[in-house]
Amino acid sequence: MKVSIFNTKGEELKTLATLAPEIFEVEPKEELLARYVRTYQHNQRQGTVKTKNRKDVSGGGRKPWPQKGTGRARHGSIRSPLWVGGGTVFGPQPRDWGLKLPKKMRRKALFMALSDKVQEDGVVVLNKLTLSKISTKEINRIIENVLGEKLEIVGKILIVLPGSGEEENVYLSARNIPNVQCVPVQSLNAYLVLEADKIIFTKNSLSLLEDIFFAKG
Repeated sequence: MKVSIFNTKGEELKTLATLAPEIFEVEPKEELLARYVRTYQHNQRQGTVKTKNRKDVSGGGRKPWPQKGTGRARHGSIRSPLWVGGGTVFGPQPRDWGLKLPKKMRRKALFMALSDKVQEDGVVVLNKLTLSKISTKEINRIIENVLGEKLEIVGKILIVLPGSGEEENVYLSARNIPNVQCVPVQSLNAYLVLEADKIIFTKNSLSLLEDIFFAKG
């Protein structure tokens, strides 16, 4: 499969980029993608929520009143869940929500997500993307040139970069634009791909992607 390569002005170049079939021509399976999304979202949960039960609430060391003779109900502590200010019964406690997914399945899910995005014409390849200075206006202009639409219309955009120090200005310029996210190719995952409406690769990041995920075997 071959796709067009554009420059930052949005002009289509004569050369074409070849997409590795092992990555971009994988038949999507909803079951695996759904399992990956569930695993990813669970692993984002901090699990730090906590309520105080009766052993955590301060005070209440003394019996409120004698067991007998007062005519009132029996109570052993004012920190009982029955009292205002007492402990919570069966409240949430810190826990690890993390789930595990085999490495091969995570890679397969990424390939499926990328393949699905290519079928939807959601992948664009740039010849190169660097900025001489930090400029949100400039990166906004480049993205609109390449996609041929206003950012408000496109939706969520994911820019995949090679991860070298040359793109620091790109990261800093794009971070204030709503719905635009820059990631190094090493951090690319199926969740980010599925969440994006359009994905912009550079020629180098596309080549590096194939090297990382052993497209040739």
